[in-house]
Amino acid sequence: MASMVHEIDPACLEIRRANFPDRINFFAPGLKKYQTPEYSEHDTAEFVSLSITGTSCALNCEHCQMQVLRGMADLSSFDGSLFNLCEELRNRGAKGVLISGGSDREGRVPLLPHIPDMIRARKELGLILRVHPGLPDEETCAGLKEADIDGAMVDIIGHEDTMREVYHLPGTPDAYDAVLERLERHQVPTVPHIILGLHFGRMLGERNALEMVKRHPPKLLVLVILMPLSGTPMASVTPPSLEEIGGFFEAARLALPRTPVMLGCARPLGEMKPKVDRLAVDAGLNGIAYPSDGLVDYARERNLESKFVNACCGVTW
Repeated sequence: MASMVHEIDPACLEIRRANFPDRINFFAPGLKKYQTPEYSEHDTAEFVSLSITGTSCALNCEHCQMQVLRGMADLSSFDGSLFNLCEELRNRGAKGVLISGGSDREGRVPLLPHIPDMIRARKELGLILRVHPGLPDEETCAGLKEADIDGAMVDIIGHEDTMREVYHLPGTPDAYDAVLERLERHQVPTVPHIILGLHFGRMLGERNALEMVKRHPPKLLVLVILMPLSGTPMASVTPPSLEEIGGFFEAARLALPRTPVMLGCARPLGEMKPKVDRLAVDAGLNGIAYPSDGLVDYARERNLESKFVNACCGVTW
C-alpha cells in the first residue's frame, strides 16, 4: 500500500513568510558530486568533510557502522597536522571544512588535542569550521568557543532505548540536554540534528529531541531521515512513512517559528526523495541539502527564490 502524504498545515508557510525572506537555500557539500538540470556548478572542493579518526569509531552504531566516515578526507593517513591538512585543502579551493570523526565509548569525538590547529585554521586560513563533537565535555566546549566555529553539529537522541540499541551508549537522553546546555553556556553556536526513524525505522524519541532543542535555541535545526545503508544491520529497515515525516516537519516549523529549519543530506533515495523534499518546502523549511530534480520550480510556484551553496546546511560564505 502506498504511503499517505501528510497534509501540511498552511500555517507553516505563513509562519515562514512572517519570519524569513522569501528564499529557500539549497546546499551541496563536498561529500559527493551533485548535478541536476537545475544546478550544474557544484564544486566539491569548496567545502570538505574530514575525519580526525579515519574510519575508526568505538560505537559502531547500527545505522552507520563507520560507513559515513569512509567518504571523508582521512587525517590519520595524512602526513601532517590538522592545520596542515586544512591548509592543503584551502590551497585546493576550500572555503570551509567539516571536522568529524568516530566517537569513543562515551560518545565523544576526540577533538580536544586538535583545538590549537582549529584555532589556527580559523585565524590564519579564514576557513569556516563546522564540527561534529559527539557529546563534548566542558574543556572541549570551551575550546570550540575559542576556535570560533560556525556550528557544533550534534545528533540529539530522545529515547534511552535508541541510545542503547542503536548508538550503543550508556546513559539517558539527559546527556544530550546537558550537552546543549553546555554548548549554549560557552556560546558555541549549535546545529542540532534530529534523525527521523533512527530506532530501526520507528519514530520513538524524536518529539522529546525536539523539546530539548526548544529549550536551548540553536543557530539552526537540521532534520534528517534514516537512510538504510547496505552492509549495516539497518540495510533492509523501512524508513518512517511520508505521513510521519510530514507531520514532524510541520511540528518542527510550528515549534521553532523563528529558527531556520533545514532538511539535511541523509534521507531515503528513489521515488520517496522528491515527495519528502516537497513536504519540506510545503512545511516552510528554510533549506534542503542535495534537492531532487524539479524542486527549484516547485519552490518558485510557492513564490520562493532559490539559492545554491556548496556547503553544509546553513553555511554562508
